[in-house]
Amino acid sequence: MMADQTISRRTLLTTLAGTGTAALIGCDPAGRRQPGTATTVPDALLVEVDGGLGVLRGGERLTIPRAVATPDGQAVYATAPDGAGTTFWRIDTATGHTSTRVTLPGQWLPQAVSTDGTRVALTSNAANATYGRPDGRDVTPVLIADVTGVRHRFELRGNFVPEAFTEDLAGLFVLEWLPARAPDRYRVRVVDLATRTPGPLSTRVKTPVPPGAEEEMRGDGRQAVLAPNRSTLYTLYTHQPDHRHTRDLISGRPGNAHAFVHTLNLVERWAYCVDLPHPFGEAPASGHALAIGPAGDRLYVLDVTSGTVAEISTEELAVRGTAALAQGTGRAHAAAGPDRLFVGAGTEVRALELERFGAASGWSVREPVTGLVLSPDGRHLYVGQKDAVSWHDPATGEQLGRAEVPGLVVVHGLAGRA
Repeated sequence: MMADQTISRRTLLTTLAGTGTAALIGCDPAGRRQPGTATTVPDALLVEVDGGLGVLRGGERLTIPRAVATPDGQAVYATAPDGAGTTFWRIDTATGHTSTRVTLPGQWLPQAVSTDGTRVALTSNAANATYGRPDGRDVTPVLIADVTGVRHRFELRGNFVPEAFTEDLAGLFVLEWLPARAPDRYRVRVVDLATRTPGPLSTRVKTPVPPGAEEEMRGDGRQAVLAPNRSTLYTLYTHQPDHRHTRDLISGRPGNAHAFVHTLNLVERWAYCVDLPHPFGEAPASGHALAIGPAGDRLYVLDVTSGTVAEISTEELAVRGTAALAQGTGRAHAAAGPDRLFVGAGTEVRALELERFGAASGWSVREPVTGLVLSPDGRHLYVGQKDAVSWHDPATGEQLGRAEVPGLVVVHGLAGRA
């Protein structure tokens, strides 16, 4: 949610379509194609390159700025300025097929997509819930659209940034930045789309948060992941000195959480924070990462600076234990499989055995890691590096292939499968 975050909820998208051994190519914002290197990537990947994010597919890519991906990577919603309006359309990442383009009145940028992939929240400025602090403002225009055009259009009094939709599409979770004209902190609220009114969330026991007890956050929202069943959004926060959760504000406890996982239930509209033990939150936020297991019952939080990994039960919303990992430096990345947790930082990749929580092996790669993604069948671990993506045998670390991707910033996740 801050400038230091790597996120998986939404992406400005550079999409790469196609299969086989065709040359890796791209389009700049003006639509010109750029030559590249012939390489075939086994799985389609969502990636970020200079100026946008995208999908690698086989050996081709198509660059689309000003766009956002659905949570499952199956589609991309793109926008383009069109005089006084904005052209808006959907692209199927598995086939490259596009919907009919519609024109939205005014200038808009996409910010969040519903978990079912049908609705998009757009605002008039570039700041979104995963990157950056918005400029000061008293009023926030918001537009909700689908492939048919505008569904809702309204203005919120204050400084708001869309974050996610409720599961029933009747509400929009937003970050309200305070104070509106000079924001330095924010709180999560939900806008009723029928009344266009923002209000507080509920507690974990489904009672409304009382006035004055809404959490206000100042630290770094490092990363967010969506549960496999799409019902819950988990966000890792670090550097929250003297932070007081809603439960602390209600009970009167002082509170002093340096790091926690903010749990947002998209179905029942409640939030709960899972505090992380020391030393989480003490070291740079970039050295922290979050991953969710494929069954959705376990979250893993790691701090490579201290070499600490925590396991969280998503049912109990509690830390079940911690383990030691080799200390590292640099930006951390993580990917969880059914039996192993993969951690990347610097030029090292570690594999932690989950059955024997703490037993680890590892290997080195050519350049500093910029993302880890495990293939659906578990046969490939994709490792982002400088201007390239390599894929490895997860059991041995043997490099099985490498594709040059000029301007690669980070590998985010999987794209749609044909």
